[in-house]
Amino acid sequence: MPRQTLAMAAAYTFLVLLAVTGAHGFHVEEATVESIQQGFRNGSLTSVQLVRFYLNRIRGLNPLLRAVIEVNPDALRQAARADNERRRSSSVRCLAAGAGGLLHGVPVLLKDNIATRDGLNTTAGSFALLGSVPPRDAGVVSRLRRAGAVVLGKANMDEWANFRSLPGTEGWSARGGQARNPYVLTASPCGSSTGSAIAAAASMAAVTLGTETDGSILCPASLNSVVGIKPTVGLTSRAGVVPVTTRQDTVGPICRTVVDAVHVLDAIVGYDALDAAATEAASKYIPDGGYVQFLKKDGLKGKRIGVPNGFFSYPNGTVQHMVYQQHLNTIREQGAIVIENLDIENLSVILDTLNNGEQFALAAEFKLSLNTYLSDLSYSPVRSLAEAIAFNIAHPAEEKLEEIGQLIFLVAENTTGIGATEKAAVDRLNKLSADGLERLMKEHELDAVVTPNNALSPVLAIGGMPGITVPAGYGALGVPFGLSFGGLRGYEPRLIEMAYAFEQATKVRKAPTFLP
Repeated sequence: MPRQTLAMAAAYTFLVLLAVTGAHGFHVEEATVESIQQGFRNGSLTSVQLVRFYLNRIRGLNPLLRAVIEVNPDALRQAARADNERRRSSSVRCLAAGAGGLLHGVPVLLKDNIATRDGLNTTAGSFALLGSVPPRDAGVVSRLRRAGAVVLGKANMDEWANFRSLPGTEGWSARGGQARNPYVLTASPCGSSTGSAIAAAASMAAVTLGTETDGSILCPASLNSVVGIKPTVGLTSRAGVVPVTTRQDTVGPICRTVVDAVHVLDAIVGYDALDAAATEAASKYIPDGGYVQFLKKDGLKGKRIGVPNGFFSYPNGTVQHMVYQQHLNTIREQGAIVIENLDIENLSVILDTLNNGEQFALAAEFKLSLNTYLSDLSYSPVRSLAEAIAFNIAHPAEEKLEEIGQLIFLVAENTTGIGATEKAAVDRLNKLSADGLERLMKEHELDAVVTPNNALSPVLAIGGMPGITVPAGYGALGVPFGLSFGGLRGYEPRLIEMAYAFEQATKVRKAPTFLP
């Protein structure tokens, strides 16, 4: 990356920041949801000013980071409406519109597979879906709008949520280009919620949403030094989200702090008739009073936390080895009981996703789910997986067909539904989960297990279980890494307690460095 380009981006950002720092000295960069609301209340900030800051920030940094695919042409109008609602917030109508909530007037960036019925496209990063029109907002978007949030735009992502080819795309999509890690530009940004994590880290949005099938929130959040919450499957609606599989897909927040992520989580959880089976089953996990009540600085006290074997295998003397050991000591000092040397039964089989049956199940589920999504669109250039495959063949340069391929697409297209093989694969995955992490946690009465980055994501994925990653440190070259807390379905309250207490005890996160 030319240093001149980097310097120009940094200088532009500095000028933008000066231009939008209000008379009362409100500092927008790295601002939290709560500080934004305080700015709204004391008059040092308006939603319009905030949206303009982020739009200028995107204009200045996106040529470098490629975190955003497109911005909402209606964002400033939404912000002006939010400002007007706040001015009239004593009326019943405005309070009902969300004027009293913490996300009211706050810009949110959505991963490009989360549908919006507005001037934005929803393409999963592919030109094949450019111009497609969803019949309605995705379920989580409807909830954000009811909370008064401003939809700022769509974030870049691994095209088709990294489910097109085995080599993967490492933060690339045809529409968005190659996304870059804002800490070390040549380091992996991970995916598939790449742009959401980068944008959150680089203050290109107040908060963001990502999706995860297996690692797609936890990995980019970890490597871009932000907080990511992968909720229990069904806790958040998947209606209106370009799918991989209803068995594992989930939507969650990616933010700079645990507090912000929890505020977003509170806004998006709940029953959705368009994702009825999953959201009804998971609604029993939603606590009265929401999740913000679990933001406790002593949240580690008395918790039983397991450290499974096979994950913290960093060589002695490396930054990661030393820092993770320090963090385990900190967790103990905060009152947790840390139990090490635990074995997850059949861990090697669970992690071998190419041979444990998961790919058999996912391929068939993907074809069925995607065809259903595409057929429900009001308009789309492609109406099936077969037509998406044909589109890539017809546009090999734009879609990097020779370089990346579409093997997973081809395998999925050759499936014929959920037959005996696929049912057996799902049964095996369920048994691996039940005999693995689920049994381990129950036998040892664990509140969570901790692992580096997204290392545990395949284990969590097959069981529909939640995880939260928190910034943990920076390697010798400056590349971020995280610490993830994982637990059983519905364990979000205790995971939030632990993640928040860890964050407050360590306070590791720093703003991006944009190193070449």
